[in-house]
Amino acid sequence: MNYLKQFSASAALFLAVLGTAQAQVKVDNAWVRATVPQQKATGAFMQLSSAKDTRLVEAKSPVAGIVEIHQMAMQDNVMKMRQVAFLDMPAGQALELKPGGFHIMLMDLKAQVKDGDKVPVTLVFEGKDKKKETLEVTAIARPLNSSAADANSHSH
Repeated sequence: MNYLKQFSASAALFLAVLGTAQAQVKVDNAWVRATVPQQKATGAFMQLSSAKDTRLVEAKSPVAGIVEIHQMAMQDNVMKMRQVAFLDMPAGQALELKPGGFHIMLMDLKAQVKDGDKVPVTLVFEGKDKKKETLEVTAIARPLNSSAADANSHSH
């Protein structure tokens, strides 16, 4: 009888640790900017944090033909946008994907993204051990003139 209790406790602990290992990355305030008819691109924004060092290496969404990780930055007084291969996420530090900075670019949109739409985005992270973790996120579409501050004021 005592053996059964020890086994049950060990199994419960193992499952708790396994669950923790799988849920390293936390996502808050995921949103996308709504589009006008015929618009073929938009951005997805969110705050990411991880208990362990990891990196965002890929993003996918069924609403877009092409999904890339991008950076916007001022260069010679001109705002430039470029694709980046990955974003490092040091343990315990928040990474904010926001307008005018790092973000997920959804291109070749298959349909208009309307205010209130729920847009599925799959994020792929890679740990130092090269193991990949996939996280499904639902980003809520916000009006065209939304900013990161507007997204933070909405409750999800």
